[in-house]
Amino acid sequence: MRWKALNHEWTFPRPALLMGIVNVTPDSFSDGGCFLSPADAIRHALTLEAEGAEIIDIGGESTRPGAAPVTEAEELRRVLPVIEGLAGRLKAAISIDTRKATVARAAVLAGASIVNDVGAASAGTDMLDLVATTGVGYVCMHMQGSPDTMQAAPRYRDVVAEVRAFLAERLRRLTAAGIRTDQVVVDPGIGFGKTLEHNLALLAALKMVGSSGRPLLLGASRKSFISNLLGVKPEDRLPGSLACAVWAVEQGVQILRIHDVAATHQAIRMHEAMSTKLKQALRQALELKQSEPRS
Repeated sequence: MRWKALNHEWTFPRPALLMGIVNVTPDSFSDGGCFLSPADAIRHALTLEAEGAEIIDIGGESTRPGAAPVTEAEELRRVLPVIEGLAGRLKAAISIDTRKATVARAAVLAGASIVNDVGAASAGTDMLDLVATTGVGYVCMHMQGSPDTMQAAPRYRDVVAEVRAFLAERLRRLTAAGIRTDQVVVDPGIGFGKTLEHNLALLAALKMVGSSGRPLLLGASRKSFISNLLGVKPEDRLPGSLACAVWAVEQGVQILRIHDVAATHQAIRMHEAMSTKLKQALRQALELKQSEPRS
């Protein structure tokens, strides 16, 4: 399975791909205001790459629950100086986290090669046209409602079945719009119009959610369901985030969208090394058993 984003390409299976988050916003749920200036955001992006991120995801509009939308002009003012400052300095791919086709187009012209669209092109066909004509990578995410309303009263009869059906329908729509299958990654949208129980159900069924034939991206890092389950403060969500990351890799998730790159990199690479050693031992045991003479 391959994911192609302009001059970047990843072939799976391979070690989990890390997407480091750079929020150029004053109001993001975890780090709003920390990297609001272009200089701080650029410095943070370079640090995340050094820690192991192969994709840097830059966003200029908060999509936390209850967040109000920002204008195109404001979103562009926030993200373009950062993308322009990183273009040519990163080996990592640059991703633009936006629902707006105009912002995505400007970001691609500035150096982005991936569009991370939490709206899954719900705003119209302009986003689909952009992805089809440029060949950028595209992250298609499930969300019930919009950021300002999504956590008001999320309801599903069967959250796993409905998210799977949504992503399958979107894949058909993307193909019909002329987007190559190998440009697309899918994301179940943890925390986007989901209760704690919905999030846990999706995490428990990641193998089913990821059965679309496309790489699966998971963004559970520092999200509020960790506090809702464990009763910890927002600043104490790293252990829960790492547990989600390791579980996701065990369940076959190929891409992790995360804040804490260094810690996650260490946790999942350790897990991957142990899993590889276990598979080798099981294979050797099977070969030994098969070589034994039959009585």
